[in-house]
Amino acid sequence: MNADKAAYKKSSFGPAFLFLDKRRRAALAAYYAFCRLMDDIADEPDVDDRLGELALWQQEVRHVFAGRPQTPLGKDLQKTAEDFGLKEDRFLLLIEGMQADVKGRTYATFEELEWYLWRVAGIVGLATLDILGVKGPQAEALARALGFAVQTTNIVRDVQEDARLGRVYLPADWLQKTGLTRADVLQEQKPLLLAEVLAKLAARSKAFYAQANQIMHALPARKMLPCRVMGFVYRANLAKIEKTGFVFTRPVKLSKSEKMIQCIYALCKTDIPL
Repeated sequence: MNADKAAYKKSSFGPAFLFLDKRRRAALAAYYAFCRLMDDIADEPDVDDRLGELALWQQEVRHVFAGRPQTPLGKDLQKTAEDFGLKEDRFLLLIEGMQADVKGRTYATFEELEWYLWRVAGIVGLATLDILGVKGPQAEALARALGFAVQTTNIVRDVQEDARLGRVYLPADWLQKTGLTRADVLQEQKPLLLAEVLAKLAARSKAFYAQANQIMHALPARKMLPCRVMGFVYRANLAKIEKTGFVFTRPVKLSKSEKMIQCIYALCKTDIPL
């Protein structure tokens, strides 16, 4: 399976790339290609040995940080890591999250789910901030808040698609309190009860977006513009889902024009000195 360096253009992350200089855009495209490839390995039915493939990429990451990458993508990642100071955990923790998906890991509580959110979203946010030139405790706090906001939005949006892959990310104790079982979610039963759980997770998402916005106000506005765009796009997607009452049969997504409107909002609401 090959990496697609233009994968970001087809994703919800695409608009955030519009506000990057060429060097940072290339670095983030390489990192996103790695993320996309790991996700494809975990999800695509035509991969015979998913855990084996992920293990090979764990080895390649170690090769990258030893200065001897074995693949074209590995060479791009080596340059990105050297140019922007990315640490090895930005890659290895993501792979851990993908391994959890392949193994069918479930989450008894939201606190357990946070383990997964950090690996598949928080660490990605931290790598993104490395490339943007934002480091330190505030960077880690923002990566957690915005990463968790985005990923919990994804969980709400993709609940049926994930179920068809045999995956349920919703905390088991939330399901139990609402009168649902994991089997109900997998079989797409009791949609009104499921809507209650999704609404609860959406409330957590909105709290994370609010926290992320607060942190961004204390950081350089120009560097925050890609993060702000991403937050606006995903928050608007959550609002669109919310309008369905959290009862839907396929993922509710923004159109290209809706994404561009959010880019304009983000640009208008960002005070960048001329």
